[in-house]
Amino acid sequence: MRALKTSSHIRSVLKGMSWRIIATVDTVFIVYLITYFVLGKPSIESAIKIGVAEFLIKLAIYYIHERIWLNILKKQATTNKEIISKSISWRFVATITTFIISGIILESFDELALFIAISELVTKFALYYLHEKLWLKLPLGKIRRYFSRQ
Repeated sequence: MRALKTSSHIRSVLKGMSWRIIATVDTVFIVYLITYFVLGKPSIESAIKIGVAEFLIKLAIYYIHERIWLNILKKQATTNKEIISKSISWRFVATITTFIISGIILESFDELALFIAISELVTKFALYYLHEKLWLKLPLGKIRRYFSRQ
């Protein structure tokens, strides 16, 4: 059996889906809190709309980001430096995307959309770093071997 040095496409999709679930819950929570504290009226409708839009759009963007990093490193990001670099690049892309989605759904690219996007910098950076570390616990090839037995 050949040594498995890179992540499979299945692993990237599953990793992207697990991240999007975590990130979407965080986004919905952030939008709800910000609309409550900034507008004085919480908007669960806006929070869910932004969360769903982000889930769908960012799932595709995350997959592409994951494959680009695998191509750059020729392996998974495993060192703290690699994971932090990858986390910073993802946060840059994701924060811009959040601002755009929030602006479209809230029908205004103002301080509220910016505040939502900036708030995610803190929460999502920490969550993404932990997510990367957790996925390192699942050895390469386990998912591939599981699906090849089906």
